[in-house]
Amino acid sequence: MIQHSIIRIHGKVQGVFFRKSTKEKADELGVVGYVKNESDGTVSIEAEGEESALQQFIEWCNQGPLHANVENVETEAGEPKHFESFDVL
Repeated sequence: MIQHSIIRIHGKVQGVFFRKSTKEKADELGVVGYVKNESDGTVSIEAEGEESALQQFIEWCNQGPLHANVENVETEAGEPKHFESFDVL
């Protein structure tokens, strides 16, 4: 069953290849949706996938790529939007 998560990541998460790394992880896990930088310095993600893949993806988001410093990750469930790929916006 497809799950949908809305994710907001706080910390040093812009300018550290977070979006590119997020897309790579999503593609690896078969997760679809998008990632984008927000004007307040956070990164927002909408992601869909099988429950186990989505859980692994969220766990990865708590660490992020090598130079990121993730301080907080907020997640909430949402209604599936049936994305077809994972995009960097």
